[in-house]
Amino acid sequence: MPETRRNRIGFAVKVVGRIGLCSHDTRRWQSQPHLRVSLDYLEQIFRYLNDIDVRMYRMASDLAPYITKSDLPDQHRQIDEARDELARVGALAREFDLRLSLHPSQYIVLNTPVERVLDTSIRTFQSHADILDGMGLGPEHKIITHVGGVYNDRPSALARFAQRYEQLSDSIRARLILENDDRLFPVDDVLWLHDQTGIPVVFDWLHHQVLNTGTLTPAEAALRCLDTWPAEQRPKMHFSSVAGSIPKGKAAPHAEYIDSADIIPFLSALRDETFDVMLEAKMKDLAVLKVREALTEAGLADRFW
Repeated sequence: MPETRRNRIGFAVKVVGRIGLCSHDTRRWQSQPHLRVSLDYLEQIFRYLNDIDVRMYRMASDLAPYITKSDLPDQHRQIDEARDELARVGALAREFDLRLSLHPSQYIVLNTPVERVLDTSIRTFQSHADILDGMGLGPEHKIITHVGGVYNDRPSALARFAQRYEQLSDSIRARLILENDDRLFPVDDVLWLHDQTGIPVVFDWLHHQVLNTGTLTPAEAALRCLDTWPAEQRPKMHFSSVAGSIPKGKAAPHAEYIDSADIIPFLSALRDETFDVMLEAKMKDLAVLKVREALTEAGLADRFW
């Protein structure tokens, strides 16, 4: 088993650097896709991650296809039906010292005023928590979400998130973390929600560049977010470079790779801190390997590898 790294750097979902690796079962419901198939794919990805010495990975949010679709009840039993496979793949993740996460889509919104959307959102969070629990993974393996919408009343939208969070199951709250976004809710808002609920905050560097309504520098904002995590859990962050110029007030498209002029100064400013970094770049694992080269040149690689 690899020795535990001080910090990790990882990527999300799709593998670019090795042909033939699928992130999950993408068949349509008529073909009866299943979590078991996704877990077979996931095992291959885990072995690839071990080969390239990458110890952090965000799994596809659709590992269990259609599991929350109310009109497809046969899909609702996938987690129970794949208990043995979940345990097997989870044991492999522990053997390889992988830190895993899940990030439901933008349609999963906890502070929605629409009851149907809320029901789907809670059931999605629960299915994700059940998958991680079934893999036998501890609470440092997280589920990431955003605040949601403003709905013409920011204070009420924030208060509704806090109220709904407190009503979630213990298994969801043990894993759910909150990310600042690039359109509606900056770091100040998610830190306020932490103060109300205790939910840990994952700092997103690019989102803070796009939407910063306060005076916090990226390093200052990151430190504030790091302080929201329990002492026994390693915080995580998101980092990406923008494709083109940084927009204001709208979503920033991710670049293919991470610009070393973005990430090196940021990591240098946080040299003494402990945290993992999820890279959100279109070239996925290849972007991680390129960052490794940049960190080596900057004398920072020993913090991550």
